[in-house]
Amino acid sequence: MKRSLGALLALILAGVPAQSARADEAEAKATLDKAIKAVGGDEKLGKAEAISWKAKGKITFGENENPFTTETVIQGLDRHHGEFEGEFNDNPIKGITVLDGKKGWRKFGENLMELDDDGIANEKRTLYLRVVPMTLVALKGKGFKIESAKGEDVGGKPTDAIKATGPDGKDFTLFFDKETSLPAKVVARVVGFNGEEFTQETTYADYKDMGGIKVASKVVASRDGQKFLDQEISEFKVLDKVDPEAFTEPK
Repeated sequence: MKRSLGALLALILAGVPAQSARADEAEAKATLDKAIKAVGGDEKLGKAEAISWKAKGKITFGENENPFTTETVIQGLDRHHGEFEGEFNDNPIKGITVLDGKKGWRKFGENLMELDDDGIANEKRTLYLRVVPMTLVALKGKGFKIESAKGEDVGGKPTDAIKATGPDGKDFTLFFDKETSLPAKVVARVVGFNGEEFTQETTYADYKDMGGIKVASKVVASRDGQKFLDQEISEFKVLDKVDPEAFTEPK
């Protein structure tokens, strides 16, 4: 009798983790579905395979705030063309970053550098950390896994949260405003310009309807608790096609 009860208990306990995992996954999917609906819906966001935007703001190094403007074109999660102009320590500078699948380049002024494997991996992570909070649907695709996470107050408002693991096996956490279901914050480990790692917290606010998609026009990021980025997105577009030349080596 004792043996039968023990076997039954073992079977019950063995089923708990699987049931818990399924419930956790279902909760995460429900949170994501609400967020996708709030941002623009599956159909519209599913068509946002190629997007572009313009932004301006300030980036902080040490005690110095440096103004900049950017223009960005993205196709999928492995093609990116970004151009920026700014002033760093009162010196004007222009730069271009290009990612084309397994190849990539970065150009500052007249200095062109081809990205190595680590540089390409870092650019891909940076890319999906920028795109996912905008269009969200990639989280339903191959390469991403999600699970529920504990929400917290963001800007004084409660949130729901999911923890996501990207194609590179690295995770990040997204927080969604509990009332609107719009993305409120992303927390992720990132690699800086000199190869150092930071915990980056990026918050999203002042949502505006841009072509039927709600886009956060105010994006603020800190690294290890220190001010890093403050930008305003002024234009966001879903593109029907992109000139392939955009993802070639900068001239």
